[in-house]
Amino acid sequence: MSTESTAAAIAAETAAPVVATPAPVSPPSAPLSDRPSDRHSRGPRRDDRGRGPRRDNKPGAGEGSGLTEKLVFINRCAKVVKGGRRFSFAALVVVGDQKGNIGVGIGKANEVPEASKKGVANAQKRMIHIKLKGDTIPHDVFGEYDGGKVLLKPASPGTGLIAGGAVRAVLEAAGVKNVLTKSMGSSNHIAVVQATVAALRQLRHAADYTAIRRAS
Repeated sequence: MSTESTAAAIAAETAAPVVATPAPVSPPSAPLSDRPSDRHSRGPRRDDRGRGPRRDNKPGAGEGSGLTEKLVFINRCAKVVKGGRRFSFAALVVVGDQKGNIGVGIGKANEVPEASKKGVANAQKRMIHIKLKGDTIPHDVFGEYDGGKVLLKPASPGTGLIAGGAVRAVLEAAGVKNVLTKSMGSSNHIAVVQATVAALRQLRHAADYTAIRRAS
């Protein structure tokens, strides 16, 4: 036997036996329902998604007041300053319950939603009751305010609301469904709305005139 083969045999006998090491066993993974959600681990979202139903912050939304809110006109005013222009808004709003109660309000703010909200609050403070005859008005009436002039005439059932612009918004909020109208003055929205309200204030029933004659 050669010297090289003898040395190899001695090294093989003296070498430590190789023991196979078992592979590490990973713990069982938790079910998906028990794992923490990445959405909660990253913190709240900026857009508020995933936080349940979203609440609407519009004026009158979800309050159950039963009032109809109509935005008639938004006026934008620009003020020139050193850094540019600053805008402010004025919102003309009509509020009514479609049962003869209406109110008109104007709100001013630097943002449209805030101006509309103020307009609704002011309109609710100035609610008035008008006298209707079913779904129309008792008689012809003519209203004036500043440069606005509005003529209202009763109509038979099925005619519909023959009106446009600001006059239609006021009559719809009041609950009038059959009427003929004509705006014969200024086209300014505030003047037309106030002229329509002035005309509706003059409405009387036949019993009201009878009571006035008896009292006099």
